[in-house]
Amino acid sequence: MPRPVHFEISARNPERAANFYREVFAWEITKWNGPSEYWIVRTGKGSPGIDGGLLRREAWNRGTVNTIDVPSLEDALDRIAIAGGRMTDPPVAIPGVGWLAYCEDPEGNRFGVIQPDRDAK
Repeated sequence: MPRPVHFEISARNPERAANFYREVFAWEITKWNGPSEYWIVRTGKGSPGIDGGLLRREAWNRGTVNTIDVPSLEDALDRIAIAGGRMTDPPVAIPGVGWLAYCEDPEGNRFGVIQPDRDAK
């Protein structure tokens, strides 16, 4: 069964947001060395929960977005469309992680779907 595996928090000032979450929740937040401005958020070990990311807020990414792990991105996108949702951003490769697309449910809530693929480039 597909489950949420990642969250993203957008912020006008990512460093200020990172400091806030470090101070309030003691989360470990480090800048990613990938091709875009992104921070990896580690929320803890050994208890229920997921890790996430922090990125600069732009018009397309306001608020918090959950990403759901799926075995097949193509099948998930088909099911989303049939159920009344829509893809808002086409699939992109996240190097060493997988293929990610962003969608909206029929109520306009944004979410991601990701197919793991360590060979994604």
